[in-house]
Amino acid sequence: MDWVTTVDHKKIGILYLFSGIFFLLLGGIEALLIRWQLVRPMNDFVSGETFNQLITMHGTTMIFLAAMPMLFGFMNAVVPLQIGARDVAFPFINSLGFWLFFFGGVMLNLSWFFGAAPNAGWTAYAPLSTQPEASGVDFYALGLQISGFGSLMAGINFLVTILNMRAPGMKLMRMPLFTWTTFVASALIVFAFPPLTVGLFMLMFERLFGAVYFDPAAGGNVVIWEHLFWIFGHPEVYILILPAFGIFSEIIPTFARKRLFGYTTMVFATMLIGFLGFMVWVHHMFTVGLGPVANSIFAVATMAIAVPTGVKIFNWLFTLWGGQIKFNVAMLYSVAFIPSFLVGGMTGVMLSVAPADYQYHDSYFVVAHFHYVIVGGVVYGLFAGLYYWFPLMFGKALSEKLGYWQFWLFFIGFHLTFFPQHFLGLFGMPRRVFTYLPNQGFETMNLLSTIGAFFMGVSTIVLLVAVVKAFLSKQRVKPDHWEDGRTLEWTLPVPTPEYNFAQTPLVKGLDTFWLEKMAGNKRVSVAEPVADIHMPNNSIIPFFMSLGLFIAGLGAIFQMDNAVVGWSLIVIGLLITFVSMFLRSWIDDHGFYIPKSKIEADLKAIREKGDQ
Repeated sequence: MDWVTTVDHKKIGILYLFSGIFFLLLGGIEALLIRWQLVRPMNDFVSGETFNQLITMHGTTMIFLAAMPMLFGFMNAVVPLQIGARDVAFPFINSLGFWLFFFGGVMLNLSWFFGAAPNAGWTAYAPLSTQPEASGVDFYALGLQISGFGSLMAGINFLVTILNMRAPGMKLMRMPLFTWTTFVASALIVFAFPPLTVGLFMLMFERLFGAVYFDPAAGGNVVIWEHLFWIFGHPEVYILILPAFGIFSEIIPTFARKRLFGYTTMVFATMLIGFLGFMVWVHHMFTVGLGPVANSIFAVATMAIAVPTGVKIFNWLFTLWGGQIKFNVAMLYSVAFIPSFLVGGMTGVMLSVAPADYQYHDSYFVVAHFHYVIVGGVVYGLFAGLYYWFPLMFGKALSEKLGYWQFWLFFIGFHLTFFPQHFLGLFGMPRRVFTYLPNQGFETMNLLSTIGAFFMGVSTIVLLVAVVKAFLSKQRVKPDHWEDGRTLEWTLPVPTPEYNFAQTPLVKGLDTFWLEKMAGNKRVSVAEPVADIHMPNNSIIPFFMSLGLFIAGLGAIFQMDNAVVGWSLIVIGLLITFVSMFLRSWIDDHGFYIPKSKIEADLKAIREKGDQ
């Protein structure tokens, strides 16, 4: 019950993290089934219809339900600690955001059990997604709307938290890079998710209520969906990759024992990537026929966004240069990320050339490019962050020995899977095809891709074994587990108290913990005396608000087949949600205070252990 009702950002971070890992496993299983179907020509392992469902669910699950929630997990667990805050700005909304995401993800995956998984691709292009027989798209439209509301709430929450709740002395240009990338990614969420929400509403109204937004015969236009989706879709890439950049920007200075090279440049490069991210969406639509002027403008913008990204690459390399480097698992992922992501960036510049894109578009070349960016960037960042912050989040450390096995299996499997796909695309293999003819020159590279995918699958099993082993271990870590921590989260005791900081820290510069250690201080300076601390109460209301929308969403899907059952569920679900909202508004919830005596006792116990 504590986990269902919690509003503690650290516990919500753990909920996001493990939910994301669960959906990562689902998406990974779907990927292995896709690769097994393509292991040889004319394979009949699955039908074309099932293959389309697997393709759709794999892409949707990995982007919306695995990568984003895991990043939200790290943001929740780390950002308030990095800025010296006791919680996020809106703890109740933080809990509501998680449960909305969770129930949206459950709704999407329930489609498998009703024999109607979405089959129109993860981009759900009209008119594929508006056909009556594509009934699984109903689960897609409603599940992503519910989940998307949660993501939007998380973005607003982090923006307000970072702007308003920084500790004294924590100026904007003293914030850690992970906090900066979270801030810019949150701004992207606030501006990018509304177009997707509008598109999903239009799709829902077309499917459920007979609207004709995307029906050319009635004056609609299918290209409207592409614009709305990609106005969201390309910033989404940066919503994912910027926090991963932030993770690497924390790990590389820590294990190189050097300040991050060009901190100010990195901050402005992050902001420039966020700004330009909204000006490149049409490069997904070069073959639509928008004309040479539109194609040229967006081609130039796409090339331009490579510049701030290149600045980051050089700054990471210069941070490594001359450093006292420790090659643990987190650092291995961070160093391996640079060449892996660079390949994705280079092929991205190739795709930005509109005439060449006519050759690459909808081929396996694009599949390879996309996965080099998302897996070689985001997933590497997620794994690096998991090894790096696991001791902070759980008080246990992941096995480095198992971690090395996991890294090398994943690294080899990743390149073996996706590097050959560049050539498959150049040789003419289209994407999203469920089989291919023999003697086309595709057999060997598809076999290699499938072998590599299973390497990645085995690697993930090794990671799960490492996590289970860590939880079964009785050995707890000490604060500043890596001994070279530079930022405020490493100053806290393990386990971290619910109030985070007994006394709000006083920040004296960038990498304030490192500065204090270099000055010979064991503890960071404090900005206030010990006093009572106000904390929010736990609440079951976010769970029921989200559950109500989940039930109403299922009713909207079922009402087409059975109006009585469908509308009954809609009424019951909306009633649960609105009653929950009324109770939240009606009941005065002022939280509670942790008394000064309790905090002083905690501090005394910590100092006696030598933990702080």
